[in-house]
Amino acid sequence: MFAKYVVTSGGETLPRITISGHPGSGTSTLVDGICNARGWSSLNGGQIFRDEAKNRDMSLAEFGDLCANDFSVDKSLDEILKFNMLKSDGPEVMESRLSGWWAHLLELDCVRVWLDVSEEVRAQRVVNREGISLEEALSGNRKRSDIDLARYQEMYGLNPEDTTPYTHVIEASNLDSAGVLNTVLEILEGNE
Repeated sequence: MFAKYVVTSGGETLPRITISGHPGSGTSTLVDGICNARGWSSLNGGQIFRDEAKNRDMSLAEFGDLCANDFSVDKSLDEILKFNMLKSDGPEVMESRLSGWWAHLLELDCVRVWLDVSEEVRAQRVVNREGISLEEALSGNRKRSDIDLARYQEMYGLNPEDTTPYTHVIEASNLDSAGVLNTVLEILEGNE
């Protein structure tokens, strides 16, 4: 059985916040902003995913297909996140599609944020980040979301889009990265 929360030697609960959202919703940018503003460390599930795809010399779509067909790969990535959430010296900021769910199910006392961003805005951000066409970004995002939903439901019985475990859902389609960061920093200040 997991402890309700993990306390460091300084008496602080870790993680302090989880960040979740669809691909292209700005979670990585938000995590960087929080860490820079607060001097905190982070673990980014998307980066773990991208690094593992690169290590296997696979595109993100190919690696997503592998995860869809071999649940052991995805479960190993999730175990890395959960393990780090339970470490007393783990990062203050955790980011992944399911980090809010894991914190909720592990009964961790932290802020859990879901960034809600329209499909069009998310696709444009992927275009800007990866240099692909808007049509490719829309198609890739839809395919990845469909694959992830089916995978998470089969593996864990979870829908990552279900906002039940989140303490805060931020509609971020019309906010720039500074606006999202300021909103989250205000939430963090209100929880201290």
